[in-house]
Amino acid sequence: METRFVMTLIRPAMLLACAALLGAPLPAVAQDAAAGERAFRTRCASCHSVEPGQNRAGPSLAGVVGRKAGSVEGARYSPALKNSDVTWDAQSLDGFLADPRQAVPGTSMTMRLTDAAQRAAIIAYLSGR
Repeated sequence: METRFVMTLIRPAMLLACAALLGAPLPAVAQDAAAGERAFRTRCASCHSVEPGQNRAGPSLAGVVGRKAGSVEGARYSPALKNSDVTWDAQSLDGFLADPRQAVPGTSMTMRLTDAAQRAAIIAYLSGR
């Protein structure tokens, strides 16, 4: 009886661990990405697309995580961003979204996202695009 009780407690944790190892989205990450999509649409989509090759006032953000800043073909960049040594990851995106002009002085992006939870949600969304 005691073994059955212990397995009842351990089984959900084992399933979540296996899902994480196999790359399955965990519920919190999926929620962040859904919230991130909503936040992206209201805060970012007027200037950025998540479709490859669809540049607007800002570059397409499709595949932004792992990409060198200022490298999307056909997009308009400030010399500061184009010549920066930034490769986008969660940390660099967070700093840039919080205060673009502090992260990359001379950038043309002026929009700041001061809400850390909103930045995290947008980054989670972009990470899956």
